[in-house]
Amino acid sequence: MSPYEKSAALFKAASELIPGGVNSPVRAWQAVGLTPRMIVRGAGARVFDVDGNSYLDYVGSWGPLILGHAAPPVVAAVAAAAALGTSFGAPTPGEVELARVLCAAVPGLDMVRLVNSGTEATMSALRLARGATGRPRLIKFDGCYHGHADSFLVAAGSGVLTQAIPGSPGVPPEIAGLTLSLPYNDLEAVGQAAGRYPGEIAAIIVEPVAGNMGVVPARPGFLEGLRQICDAAGILLIFDEVITGFRVARGGAQELYGVKPDLTCLGKIIGGGLPVGAYGGRRDLMTQMAPSGPIYQAGTLSGNPVAVAAGLATLAALTEPGTYEDLEEKGAWLARELASAAARKGVDLTVNRVGSMLTLFFTAGPVNSLEEAKKSNLTRFRQFFQGMLEAGISLAPSQFEALFISRAHTPEDLEQTVIAAEGVWARWN
Repeated sequence: MSPYEKSAALFKAASELIPGGVNSPVRAWQAVGLTPRMIVRGAGARVFDVDGNSYLDYVGSWGPLILGHAAPPVVAAVAAAAALGTSFGAPTPGEVELARVLCAAVPGLDMVRLVNSGTEATMSALRLARGATGRPRLIKFDGCYHGHADSFLVAAGSGVLTQAIPGSPGVPPEIAGLTLSLPYNDLEAVGQAAGRYPGEIAAIIVEPVAGNMGVVPARPGFLEGLRQICDAAGILLIFDEVITGFRVARGGAQELYGVKPDLTCLGKIIGGGLPVGAYGGRRDLMTQMAPSGPIYQAGTLSGNPVAVAAGLATLAALTEPGTYEDLEEKGAWLARELASAAARKGVDLTVNRVGSMLTLFFTAGPVNSLEEAKKSNLTRFRQFFQGMLEAGISLAPSQFEALFISRAHTPEDLEQTVIAAEGVWARWN
């Protein structure tokens, strides 16, 4: 009997009912040549599949679970909120409190609106930028993924990159033509584009630490340069901090790097594992959203009380002294030891890291852009993923995603990971 028999059977059934058998493309594991494991439970740093196999998990629901799976304060908050009612379609005290916490923590937020996902946050921020400026065009960066809205699927990262999909059928060329996608970390290209379309560019949207072509940090001066270009040309600067918000620092990358955007998009951690997103920024911009102003956006489940409770419990736990120091120490240790192990085994490896998020690129590097990320050896990544899974380590099933460390990961977990990686690499020689 296969140790994954039940997962295989369930995935076969899912493939008859759900396109590709999954509800988000990268979960299909096509890039790693395996059938996905069907997960039924998580606890701390581990997940368990339907066949009873246990894995040390570095996916963390793609970043939200910074406290680990089924963190007791989050579970308790969700249970208490659900017992009072799961949705009201009316304002609640919890959403006011979450807005207060977000605005207090994130430098660029004077006001904020809650939505249901990162995609909703980015598409709403773009609508606000276009409405506020009266301009149609958008600048994004190659390999950055801002959700699946039409304007963002030009040279996108994440699943679009993993699946090698060139944008997407169904996006009208007239919409795609309003998006300028430029090389990440290339200020000269941004300046040239701003000069080519004076008075036409509403916004520049950027992941201040790219996480969807693998982890690619902004080079020193890049974010500051974007701020200067935007100020000079009347362009709004949008930070997509769906991944980095409350991950790389409590105030996100804008706190870490000291650059304040006009608008900020949040998600993942602020929902504690439940569907929550948010967008916010300068008061003069946010008051242009209905019902205060003429720019419309709405959502039946926005500010859902159960999801808000999970987010508040997570953000409260992150105020514990030493939290971010602990995550930084874990991330630095794991990155350093994996790089050392690869060097001992003669494996070409570049480890990019910011805080508790990192990516192992199977290339000699460096990796500062999408083109450099694409030089990574995908065959080696596939072999590495498969070998680590056999050793009981669950990684994101794509070279172009991040590995996330949580508060639940112990030093022993990290040591186990390095030992497993070195064992995989030893078999390559």
